Parts: sequence; C-alpha cells; structure tokens
Amino acid sequence: MKQIKFLDLQKINLAHQQEIEERLLNTFQSGWYLLGNEAKTFEENLKNYIGAKDVIGVANGLDALRLILRAYMEMGVMKAGDEIIVPANTYIASVLAVSDNGLVPVFVEPDDSTFNIDLNKIEEKISEKTKGIMIVHLYGRAVFSEDLKKLAEKYSLKIIEDNAQAIGAVWNGKKTGNLGDAAGFSFYPGKNLGALGDGGAVSCNDEELGKTIRALANYGSNQKYVNIYKGLNSRLDEIQAAVLDVKLKYINAENDSRRAIAERYIAEIKNPTIILPELPENPAEHVWHLFVVRSENRDQLINDLLEKGIQTLIHYPIPPHKQKAYEEYNGLSFPVTEKIHEEVLSLPISPVMSDEEVQKVIAVLNSL
Repeated sequence: MKQIKFLDLQKINLAHQQEIEERLLNTFQSGWYLLGNEAKTFEENLKNYIGAKDVIGVANGLDALRLILRAYMEMGVMKAGDEIIVPANTYIASVLAVSDNGLVPVFVEPDDSTFNIDLNKIEEKISEKTKGIMIVHLYGRAVFSEDLKKLAEKYSLKIIEDNAQAIGAVWNGKKTGNLGDAAGFSFYPGKNLGALGDGGAVSCNDEELGKTIRALANYGSNQKYVNIYKGLNSRLDEIQAAVLDVKLKYINAENDSRRAIAERYIAEIKNPTIILPELPENPAEHVWHLFVVRSENRDQLINDLLEKGIQTLIHYPIPPHKQKAYEEYNGLSFPVTEKIHEEVLSLPISPVMSDEEVQKVIAVLNSL
C-alpha cells in the first residue's frame, strides 16, 4: 500500500528542478555566497510581491521576529520588561522571540472557529507596559481588522505579524506581511514558500526600522568592521535566496492548489466526529499552510489513518504556556487553547497532491 505522505517535499521541489539547478549553478560559479545579488534580487521581488517598502533576508523565521523586537528596543520604542501581547495558541517561536529580548509575553486566547488570536480579547490585556501586539496568521489564515489598527493607534502599540505560515494570504486587498508595522517570514522547507534549508525575512515600511534590522542581522554593522550595535549573525545566504526566488514565482498557483484541496475536504468530509476548519468568506484570506481538523478521539484517528496509509501530524501538541521552557507560565489557564491542542490534527495538503490522493483521504475519513 502506497503511503500518502503528510508533505512530499521532494516532489514539491522537483517540480522546479531545472530552474533551481540553473540558479544554483550560477550562484556556485559566481564565487559570491553571502550578501550578494541573489539575496538582493529575492528581497526586491518579495518586497514587490507583498507591497512593502523594505525586505531584509535573515537566517530563519525565529530570527526575523527576534530582530524586529530587538530593533524596536535599539530605537527606544521598547525596553526590557515591556509586554508584548501574543496568541496563547501558536508555535513556540512567537513567544521565544519575545522572551529572548527580555520582553514579557502576555497570552490571549484564540477564536475557536479560526484558531487565530481573538481580536476582541486583546484590549483587556493591555497595560501601561504593553508596547506591541504580535498577531500570528496561524495555519495560513490572515487575522486582522480595522478595529485592531485603531486599538494599536489608541495605545501607541506596534503590530508585529508572525507571517511564517501565511505568505500570499490577502486581507482587505493587502497581503499579510504588509498589514502591521513589521512582519517576520519563515522559509523552513515545509512552508508554502520553502527553502532547501533554513531561511527567513523581515518586511516593513519604516526606513529606520529596516536599516536597524539590516545592521543588527550583520553583527550590528552597516559598514564593514564598524559595529554600532551588539548584533547577531543572521543572514539569508545566496543559495537559499536563489531557490526561494525561483519558487516565489509559483506561490500564487501553489496556494490556489491548496485552496482547492481545502474546499474539497470541507465540502466532502462528512464524518460527524470530525470538526472541520472554517472556510473564510473571502478565500484569499487563507493559504492553507495546514489543514487542521479537530477530534476528541485524535489518537485513534491518527492510528486509523496510518493503517490506511495516510500520514498526519499534530500542530501543536503542547501550547507554549505549558512547555517546560516556560515553567513560570505553567500555572496559567487558557482552556480554549488547551482544548485545541488536545484535539487538533493536520491532514495532508500540498500543491503536489493528486486528485486520487485527496479522494482517498476523504473516503477513508468518511469510512471511519
């Protein structure tokens, strides 16, 4: 029995093999492997794609978020001990970026119909120490509102987007990564736009912020051997930039393929024990990085699907506030988040899934 992989990365990348090989050969032969033309080209093309004024390639998605917050601290916008509002339901990287900078995460429960931060519960968590709101477009679904913008203006807060999972999603005519004050992208291989290794980027529309981030990511230097900050070494290398620039051309088509599969799943999965995700009124708001269902009998469902040759994953089994790394928050109670983490299961979804594979997933789920 042929297994349906959760995500067939080899097949995804082989679809672009010829173009990637040509760009990699050019990069190899150029003799320039960091801070060169490939990174500049990709930054420019990503900037144009999302509509932002600046994009800075960095080493990974976590660094992208770390650098945004660090830059705001260097600019005097934030200081150690200040609070950043974060979703309780998110991958731990969102929270690590906050605590790594000596800032304090303040958790907000999600909307259990979208899994994203409940925008209506943010204001009650704002204090005199609050300096920013980190929104996470979780699983690929955009989360934003005009009321959120007004709230940020009212309290003079920065809106930071964790856009690791939602490249190409659109809210009210604007792409994620260009909705708030700054955004972090991840190009981890499994992302909708994935590298052949680690990679990330920051986008923003603030010239000072962009310059500060670019310097911080390069040892705190914007001139060789002249260091104005105690910086990091976090740069997108030429090889990954070349790969990403090839794949960026196809991101809209590949996101459309994901949407088509998600729409089929939602229309055709009829198993009453499975809670399906919500389809947004505007399909462009979701790029379906993950297709996440809920089941009270998750472990049994995982085993049943595996026996039928269908691989699944859990995103994520333990919420950040229950991780050992954050023992100081283990006593907090976020019942919506905790229930979600006990029930969620991600089904296979990717632009290289065949109709037959999609049909098998649906048929097997309906037979259980």
